[in-house]
Amino acid sequence: MPEKNSEKKLTRVEQRELDTKIEFIEGLVRRDPQYVDALQILGDHYTQRGRITEGLQVDEKLAQLEPENPVVFYNLACSYSLTEEFERAVAALHRAIELGYDDFTWLAKDPDLKNLRDQPVFDELKEKIKHLKAKPR
Repeated sequence: MPEKNSEKKLTRVEQRELDTKIEFIEGLVRRDPQYVDALQILGDHYTQRGRITEGLQVDEKLAQLEPENPVVFYNLACSYSLTEEFERAVAALHRAIELGYDDFTWLAKDPDLKNLRDQPVFDELKEKIKHLKAKPR
C-alpha cells in the first residue's frame, strides 16, 4: 500500500471522483467493518481529501486489526502527525520500525510527517534511525 500524501491539491473533477470512491468504499466497510484492504484504501482517500480526523480513525482501527503490520503503523504515525499529536506519531513510528519499516529515505521527505520532523520529540527517533542505518544487515 502506498504511503499517504495529503499535500497534492486536487482539481474539482478529482475531488468528485475521490468522493465517489470514498462513498463506494464506505459501503464496503459498512458491510464488513474488518475488511482490511478496503479500510486501507478508505484511510488513504480520506487523507487525500483532507478528511484527516476520519483518516486517523481508520488508521487506529487498522492498527487494532493488523498489529504486526509496519505500514499500518507508519500510516498511523502520518495521521497523528497531521493532527499534531506528535508524541503519538513518534510512538507509532517506533512501532513501525520495530516491525520492520525501513524506508528511511521516504520517512525523511514524506510531506505528511513534515510538521513532526520540526518537533524536538522527533530527535530521539532520528538517532534511532541513524543507528539502524549504521548497522550491517
